[in-house]
Amino acid sequence: MIYCVEDDAAIRDIEVYALRSTGFEAEGLGSGEELFAAIKKRMPELIILDVMLPGEDGLEILKRIRFSALTRAVPVIMATARGEEYDKITGLDAGADDYLVKPFGMMEMVSRVRAVLRRSGGGQSAKEGARLSLGPLSLDTESHTVSVDGRPVTLTLKEFELLRTLLARPGVVFTRDRLLSEVWGTDYDGETRTVDVHIRTLRQKLGEAGALIGTVRGVGYRMEAQP
Repeated sequence: MIYCVEDDAAIRDIEVYALRSTGFEAEGLGSGEELFAAIKKRMPELIILDVMLPGEDGLEILKRIRFSALTRAVPVIMATARGEEYDKITGLDAGADDYLVKPFGMMEMVSRVRAVLRRSGGGQSAKEGARLSLGPLSLDTESHTVSVDGRPVTLTLKEFELLRTLLARPGVVFTRDRLLSEVWGTDYDGETRTVDVHIRTLRQKLGEAGALIGTVRGVGYRMEAQP
């Protein structure tokens, strides 16, 4: 889930539409108060945060996000007005992962979101990201190996990339369109059924650990903390 915090309803709706149309789950929020209420219900994987907001401004909200142990690893992209160099510098110093300068194009926004998510790896460092594990399941990106309870599992390239994508961000729901984009590439011309077929085969190969891959009906898939 990506939260777009913007008090201008027209801009907020366009941001949400652009993200959803490219395979992301997104929700628009109008203030910091709405953001923290939403976080209590569902932890986001990224926040797009406008600097100029009613009440508590974006920079103060960012400080609260980074101060909390619950949210400090959540990537944040700040949206600033053109020419507000101070806001950009202050935001980056306060822990923003990137920034967008208004007015910005929606495809630029989507591109920056993808780049920040790739860099963040779900809040893990690059070294930690080389080896991903959950319960009996372990994946090593450097040796390109997967094991369940120490037993090697042979996967195809796409099965490996699909598992890596899900395992890097446990609990995050991925739509079929988003998985197609991230695993098969944005220029892939196949059907979303391709994802379902690969998920089914992946679960079979993982045995009991395959139950860690949960189905969110009508939406997509996520890596569960428990089978």
